Amino acid sequence: MAGRRAAAAQASVELLAALPALALAAALALQLLLVGYSMAIADGAAEAGALAGSAGRDARRAAVEALPGWARERSHVTADGGRVRVELRPPAPLASVSKALAVSSDAWSRPPRGGG
Repeated sequence: MAGRRAAAAQASVELLAALPALALAAALALQLLLVGYSMAIADGAAEAGALAGSAGRDARRAAVEALPGWARERSHVTADGGRVRVELRPPAPLASVSKALAVSSDAWSRPPRGGG
Protein backbone atom coordinates (compact mmCIF):
# COMPACT_ATOMS: atom_id res chain seq x y z
CA MET A 1 0.00 0.00 0.00
CA ALA A 2 2.88 2.35 0.66
CA GLY A 3 3.92 1.97 -2.99
CA ARG A 4 0.54 3.16 -4.19
CA ARG A 5 0.66 6.22 -1.98
CA ALA A 6 4.13 7.07 -3.16
CA ALA A 7 3.07 6.70 -6.81
CA ALA A 8 0.02 8.91 -6.23
CA ALA A 9 2.16 11.51 -4.49
CA GLN A 10 4.67 11.44 -7.34
CA ALA A 11 1.88 11.90 -9.90
CA SER A 12 0.58 14.87 -7.95
CA VAL A 13 4.02 16.46 -7.87
CA GLU A 14 4.48 15.87 -11.61
CA LEU A 15 1.09 17.43 -12.35
CA LEU A 16 1.93 20.41 -10.17
CA ALA A 17 5.25 20.82 -11.97
CA ALA A 18 3.52 20.67 -15.38
CA LEU A 19 0.89 23.33 -14.58
CA PRO A 20 3.10 26.34 -15.44
CA ALA A 21 3.97 24.80 -18.81
CA LEU A 22 0.29 24.12 -19.50
CA ALA A 23 -0.63 27.68 -18.53
CA LEU A 24 2.08 29.07 -20.82
CA ALA A 25 0.88 26.90 -23.72
CA ALA A 26 -2.70 28.08 -23.17
CA ALA A 27 -1.60 31.74 -23.05
CA LEU A 28 0.38 31.35 -26.29
CA ALA A 29 -2.56 29.67 -28.00
CA LEU A 30 -4.89 32.47 -26.88
CA GLN A 31 -2.44 35.11 -28.15
CA LEU A 32 -2.26 33.40 -31.55
CA LEU A 33 -6.06 33.38 -31.74
CA LEU A 34 -6.14 37.10 -30.94
CA VAL A 35 -3.59 37.82 -33.67
CA GLY A 36 -5.64 35.84 -36.19
CA TYR A 37 -8.84 37.61 -35.17
CA SER A 38 -7.10 40.99 -35.46
CA MET A 39 -5.94 40.08 -38.96
CA ALA A 40 -9.48 39.19 -40.00
CA ILE A 41 -10.76 42.50 -38.60
CA ALA A 42 -8.04 44.47 -40.40
CA ASP A 43 -8.85 42.68 -43.67
CA GLY A 44 -12.53 43.51 -43.40
CA ALA A 45 -11.89 47.14 -42.53
CA ALA A 46 -9.45 47.61 -45.43
CA GLU A 47 -11.94 46.08 -47.84
CA ALA A 48 -14.77 48.25 -46.50
CA GLY A 49 -12.61 51.32 -47.00
CA ALA A 50 -11.68 50.33 -50.54
CA LEU A 51 -15.32 49.69 -51.43
CA ALA A 52 -16.32 53.07 -50.03
CA GLY A 53 -13.52 54.74 -51.97
CA SER A 54 -14.66 53.13 -55.21
CA ALA A 55 -18.14 54.52 -54.53
CA GLY A 56 -16.76 58.04 -54.08
CA ARG A 57 -17.07 58.16 -50.29
CA ASP A 58 -14.37 58.75 -47.66
CA ALA A 59 -12.36 55.51 -47.65
CA ARG A 60 -10.50 56.20 -44.41
CA ARG A 61 -13.64 56.98 -42.48
CA ALA A 62 -15.38 53.87 -43.81
CA ALA A 63 -12.44 51.69 -42.78
CA VAL A 64 -12.39 53.15 -39.26
CA GLU A 65 -16.15 52.69 -38.91
CA ALA A 66 -15.81 49.05 -39.99
CA LEU A 67 -13.56 48.35 -37.00
CA PRO A 68 -15.11 47.28 -33.69
CA GLY A 69 -14.87 49.85 -30.89
CA TRP A 70 -11.95 48.22 -29.05
CA ALA A 71 -9.89 48.08 -32.25
CA ARG A 72 -10.31 51.73 -33.25
CA GLU A 73 -7.90 53.03 -30.63
CA ARG A 74 -5.41 50.26 -31.46
CA SER A 75 -5.37 50.94 -35.21
CA HIS A 76 -3.81 53.26 -37.74
CA VAL A 77 -5.72 53.71 -41.01
CA THR A 78 -4.44 55.44 -44.12
CA ALA A 79 -6.18 55.96 -47.45
CA ASP A 80 -4.46 57.48 -50.44
CA GLY A 81 -4.89 57.07 -54.18
CA GLY A 82 -7.29 54.14 -53.95
CA ARG A 83 -5.11 52.26 -51.45
CA VAL A 84 -6.42 51.64 -47.95
CA ARG A 85 -4.05 50.32 -45.29
CA VAL A 86 -5.18 49.21 -41.83
CA GLU A 87 -2.57 48.50 -39.18
CA LEU A 88 -3.87 46.94 -35.98
CA ARG A 89 -2.20 45.98 -32.70
CA PRO A 90 -3.87 42.90 -31.24
CA PRO A 91 -4.75 42.71 -27.55
CA ALA A 92 -1.78 41.47 -25.50
CA PRO A 93 -0.71 41.54 -21.85
CA LEU A 94 2.23 43.86 -22.62
CA ALA A 95 2.34 46.86 -24.96
CA SER A 96 5.68 45.71 -26.41
CA VAL A 97 4.16 42.34 -27.29
CA SER A 98 1.19 44.06 -28.93
CA LYS A 99 3.50 46.23 -31.05
CA ALA A 100 5.62 43.23 -32.06
CA LEU A 101 2.55 41.27 -33.16
CA ALA A 102 0.90 44.12 -35.09
CA VAL A 103 -0.87 43.07 -38.28
CA SER A 104 -1.70 45.06 -41.38
CA SER A 105 -3.92 44.69 -44.39
CA ASP A 106 -4.11 46.55 -47.69
CA ALA A 107 -6.91 46.92 -50.19
CA TRP A 108 -7.01 48.83 -53.45
CA SER A 109 -9.80 50.28 -55.52
CA ARG A 110 -10.19 52.45 -58.55
CA PRO A 111 -11.73 55.87 -58.10
CA PRO A 112 -15.25 56.26 -59.45
CA ARG A 113 -15.59 57.24 -63.07
CA GLY A 114 -16.63 60.82 -63.66
CA GLY A 115 -20.16 61.62 -64.73
CA GLY A 116 -21.74 58.68 -62.82
